[in-house]
Amino acid sequence: MSNPGTCSSSNAARLKGCVESLSEEQLWWRPNEACNSIGNLLLHLDGNVREWLVASFNQLEDNRNRPAEFNQRESISASALLDQLGATIQQASKVLARLTSDDLLARYEIQGYKVSGLEVVYHVVEHFAMHYGQVLYIVKTLHGADLGFYSYLNKTGRAS
Repeated sequence: MSNPGTCSSSNAARLKGCVESLSEEQLWWRPNEACNSIGNLLLHLDGNVREWLVASFNQLEDNRNRPAEFNQRESISASALLDQLGATIQQASKVLARLTSDDLLARYEIQGYKVSGLEVVYHVVEHFAMHYGQVLYIVKTLHGADLGFYSYLNKTGRAS
């Protein structure tokens, strides 16, 4: 495996490197039916960011099919999944860049929850981080190796 950690220190580059290091079979592997594959997690992250951040702050109707994100079993390529998620993240970045204090204090209804704009942002950040960690754990498990994200600390004396 090429070391995903050596590409860049950004989480986006790390995620991309990890996903690209997998075979198609590994991308869709799940230990059991109660668990999600990395492919399912990428679909789910895309749907969550689009629904909660992009659609809510743009006052768009969102036709998300959340169960389909988890039920997907037919293979979708890593590049297609990463492109889709990347496009959604770009849209979300544009939304975040223009948010005002009024947007953050306004109330939104998403999935039946009534939340403030600030709660929307926190939800997406927390949710993304949780599933990003799951992806990294699965990749580490499949490769049986450390991902090397912090190997540079060995040179600084801060590795321990």
